[in-house]
Amino acid sequence: MQLKCLTGRVALVASLAVGAGLWVPAVASAHARISPAVSVSGKLQLYSLAVPTEKSGLTTTSLLMTVPSGFGIDSFVPPSPPWHVSLAQTGSGDNAVVTKLTLTGGNTPTGEDTLFQFLAQPSSAKTYTFEVQQTYSDGSIVNWAGSESSAYPAPTIEAASSLGGGGVSVLTIIALVVGVLGLLAGGFALIGGSRERELA
Repeated sequence: MQLKCLTGRVALVASLAVGAGLWVPAVASAHARISPAVSVSGKLQLYSLAVPTEKSGLTTTSLLMTVPSGFGIDSFVPPSPPWHVSLAQTGSGDNAVVTKLTLTGGNTPTGEDTLFQFLAQPSSAKTYTFEVQQTYSDGSIVNWAGSESSAYPAPTIEAASSLGGGGVSVLTIIALVVGVLGLLAGGFALIGGSRERELA
């Protein structure tokens, strides 16, 4: 399978999908994160990677995401210009597996998140850990690859075999709600930015 931009499926997810590379307000004390934090294994769904620009007076100029084994990326939301995506993968054709995604070409200022969205499918029920390398305009690099208690924790998601029945915890439900709210917040930010540009 060759990774592609979300074109054939764009009508299906247009109501939720926000263009990759969108600036959205960063949550206070936020870390790099992937949402939804909880999903179902074996199911294709929309994910969002959000990485905050925390260094004062600098911009984020690129992101490199290492994809964990067993997490199959199918396609991605086309980046908002001037951002663009490049891929590293093993195999070819239907056996191609994406191992890294790189987002470059744009500039996200201090206090904003760089957002990248993609369709993917976790193959089994387990915790998936992603490593994200963030490059700033002064050439400095932040590696979001540490433990949960570190200054730069790696983003993770939890894939469950099912979200039905009595096994769904309150924390799971909260994680799903937060993921949806994050997507909606990004959508409102995009709409607001478009209106401001129209009025300018």
